[in-house]
Amino acid sequence: MNNLKTFNCPIEAPISLIGGKYKAIILFHLVNKTLRFNELQKLIPQATPKMLTQQLRELEGDGLIVRTVYPVVPPKTEYCLSGFGESIIPILNLMCDWGTNYLNKSDT
Repeated sequence: MNNLKTFNCPIEAPISLIGGKYKAIILFHLVNKTLRFNELQKLIPQATPKMLTQQLRELEGDGLIVRTVYPVVPPKTEYCLSGFGESIIPILNLMCDWGTNYLNKSDT
């Protein structure tokens, strides 16, 4: 996990951790699941493999996800939320609810 940074406002901390282009989406898909890279690619088709890899590395570096590599041929890599990552589930659920309400209002 990165060293704690100095923030001027508490909202800066979560934004700095999940504010990447696909980070919140990746985290949402990993709630109560372990997924392989290809599964994440199918769930987030707009993310290029390079961008998805970068976002996964940053999430791992920040301690939000755990990457497990199995020594098999072909290589098998799985991703899941860490204990720290699980602490953000309530926020992700609220964001999902807010997004659903927003999209429903946009339809009317």
